[in-house]
Amino acid sequence: MSNKKNRNTKGRIIDAAWKLFYRKGYDDTTIDEIIDESETSRGSFYHYFKGKDSLLSSLSYLFDEKYTELEKSLKDEKGSFEKLMFLNSELFGYIEKNISVDLLARLYSSQLITKGCRHLLDYNRIYYKLLQKIVVEGQEKGELCTNVTADEIVKTYALCERALIYDWCMHDGEYSLKSYSEQKMPVFLSGYKKI
Repeated sequence: MSNKKNRNTKGRIIDAAWKLFYRKGYDDTTIDEIIDESETSRGSFYHYFKGKDSLLSSLSYLFDEKYTELEKSLKDEKGSFEKLMFLNSELFGYIEKNISVDLLARLYSSQLITKGCRHLLDYNRIYYKLLQKIVVEGQEKGELCTNVTADEIVKTYALCERALIYDWCMHDGEYSLKSYSEQKMPVFLSGYKKI
């Protein structure tokens, strides 16, 4: 089986699962429903996932798919700081519309107690690679400060995003994550922008 086919099958399972989780809730979604929705087989499901719980960590995969899509929307004439703010705003808008607060809270709590891989901190993810690329370009163009490393800027960006999502979950999604982030992210990261 080719890597592309593997990715497509895994991606279909993940997409179907998160759509069902959002529509029906995590507890009320069955593996059989995920298999039916994804138009895959039981064997395919268990090839990629041990069970429904292992799908919680797949949210980072879904986010990376969104980042791949968003990367195509970045315009060369935008500065690196604006690109970072665009990515944040678009992802948080996507989260608000497609991921329930309860599921996001489950993901975050699973990442806190897991003994294995913490997918949200996996620096091999598309998320971190794209952020790194934008920050390095910004430093090379003189748009972002160079008195700290690109890694440190990316780490701070990711930390700010996690903090905003965590707070949104703590408040049970009672305010707009996207709007709040559009106000706060530029403030949090303004120290990295060259004037």
